[in-house]
Amino acid sequence: MSENTIIQNDKQHVWHHLTQHKAFETVDPLVIVKGKGMVVTDSKGDDYLDATSGGVWTVNLGFGRDDMVEVVSNQLKDLPYFAGSFGTEPGAKFAQKLTSLMPGLDRVYYSNSGSEANEKGYKMVRQRAHSYNDGKKHKIIYRDRDYHGTTIGALSSTGHAQRKNQYGPFAPGFVEMPHCCCYRCPFGKKYGECNIECAHALETIIKQEGPDTVGSVVLEPITAGGGVIPPVPEYFPIIESICRKYDVLLHIDEVVCGIGRTGKWFGYQNYDVQPDIVTIAKGLAAGYAAISVTVTSEKVFDYFKQDPTDPESYFRDISTFGGCTAGPVAGVKTLSIIQSENLLENVNTMGDYLMDKLFELQEKHPVIGDVRGKGLLCGVELVKDRKTKEPLSDEIVIAIAGHCLKNKVMIGRSNRSFVNANNVLLFSPAFITTKSDIDAIITAVDNALEVNT
Repeated sequence: MSENTIIQNDKQHVWHHLTQHKAFETVDPLVIVKGKGMVVTDSKGDDYLDATSGGVWTVNLGFGRDDMVEVVSNQLKDLPYFAGSFGTEPGAKFAQKLTSLMPGLDRVYYSNSGSEANEKGYKMVRQRAHSYNDGKKHKIIYRDRDYHGTTIGALSSTGHAQRKNQYGPFAPGFVEMPHCCCYRCPFGKKYGECNIECAHALETIIKQEGPDTVGSVVLEPITAGGGVIPPVPEYFPIIESICRKYDVLLHIDEVVCGIGRTGKWFGYQNYDVQPDIVTIAKGLAAGYAAISVTVTSEKVFDYFKQDPTDPESYFRDISTFGGCTAGPVAGVKTLSIIQSENLLENVNTMGDYLMDKLFELQEKHPVIGDVRGKGLLCGVELVKDRKTKEPLSDEIVIAIAGHCLKNKVMIGRSNRSFVNANNVLLFSPAFITTKSDIDAIITAVDNALEVNT
């Protein structure tokens, strides 16, 4: 198919995600046709260094891996799909291998997107409330700046005000707690001189709502699209102790951080915490197949098999494409590749190198107010003035990312999430990244900052 045909088909028939299509009346969309390693090629034949792992933290092993394609292809020949009310060999194998990396968590529920995985977690909380608390203990607490998905239920639990605009009314029973960004402390405190108020706020909210009404709290281990916000070390132990005190399930959303992005298998494993529910998607199969999972403790699983005579006692949920076998078999291979190629070590080594280079940019460019991250999940917050911390305008941040793109380097940015505060550049290269890749990324950002600020 010719370049012009591809572009015209796209312009006339495709509805892109997060895109104002009015622009395509005068410019062409960027259409990606192939990739190899960390480089993708568009329909015009131009190459780009991808520092976003497929745009949204997903293609963590890089593009064009024949070993991934082979295992998926072979599985599709044997059995592409069967409904999740039955078992499949890949589903059983991957569930065992995945939970072996997650002590204290034993059960895997398959679906096909992060939003859906989180919905499953919420439904478990709601059904548990109806079965054991007459429906009263149904509320779910979420955190400002965290993102949990695009469905109405998931948006109801999302702390991105701009993304929620025009999509209400939302599902009832979701309650927001403050974020944990030290750079913009919601309590006006300074780390080292505070009482970790951002964590203790959970108990205050539980008491305000009524402990007998709160069923769970859902948190990203490190806030990703909301600005790359790692919590301080004390944060999660406090959160867990509050959850245990009030019989509140702790749900960790690993959709971005899971499967190695932060230098450990899961983001929560950087902290001293034991969740009850963990949701994973994106990098679970490195983008080579669609898959998500909701992983629970055996205790949570047992809530749904107490009374076999009760027709409403089991988890009455279904995910059609949770029955696909390509996802689990690709997931098994993803884990194997990460282990055999020592990619967690590379994530840590290259993550440290990337952070060092970002700090060097901060010394050079006053517009960089803060540098944050862990592993290969890094963010740079841009401000007009370091003293006032006034966010740099959306227009300038867009121009910086656009300048990088024109120079054939793809970076991310906080995207239409917060009113007048989409001012964080996001970096999430694949786990195979090298120092030369990072040097090229840094050079592109350096030049973009020089020109646009």
